[in-house]
Amino acid sequence: MKNLCVIQHTESEYLGFMEDHMEGRNVRFQYRRPFAAGGSIPSVTGNFDGLVLLGAGPYGVVSGHILPSLGPELRLTKAFLDAGLPVLGFGLGAVILSVAAGGGAAEAPLRFDVSRINPVADSAFGATLPSDFPMASYLRDRPVPPKSAEISALGPNGEIMAFTVNGNSLGMVGHPGYKRGMAEDLIMEFAETPDDTVSALVELGDRQAEIAEALSRLMVSIVDHCGWM
Repeated sequence: MKNLCVIQHTESEYLGFMEDHMEGRNVRFQYRRPFAAGGSIPSVTGNFDGLVLLGAGPYGVVSGHILPSLGPELRLTKAFLDAGLPVLGFGLGAVILSVAAGGGAAEAPLRFDVSRINPVADSAFGATLPSDFPMASYLRDRPVPPKSAEISALGPNGEIMAFTVNGNSLGMVGHPGYKRGMAEDLIMEFAETPDDTVSALVELGDRQAEIAEALSRLMVSIVDHCGWM
């Protein structure tokens, strides 16, 4: 049985549709909520078999309101990478992974959209992904992966949507298990919201079944890549 440390940055964003897939594979996960009273970030890898960094709503790494727990999270992420343990980052979590792995981050506005993702067929991880699947993104800033990273998927305009580092770690600009209710709660949780959230919510609702269907194959790829089978 694997045991994952999941860093949650807001009340609203969690593993979503991925929870059932994890539990069905006997992969346990423990949420850590640094934003809550008494919450903290672990300082060591402990007995965890991997780290999951979730999105962070309007928080940024190099712009906007900087994520309050950024420093401890970068140190923890690097500790997992140095120990050869897998790190999985979604949204701003992918940006944090990029920085901790020796890459960087670039300013980008807060945005919420549902994009068609195109796998890079000649990459090891990309070759395992379904073709042209939808994924919801809600984040500020964007990852600049290190030169050692392998780009695994691109968005409709050629932007990086997924990359792998360290052989067993993965960053995804979107969240493959995103639920419409998570976005609705994020919009209500923070005063700062992306432009045109109504259209994005409608699109996410229309694509919810397709996102859940694509996740079945995505989870096979993710769990295998991270060594959690």
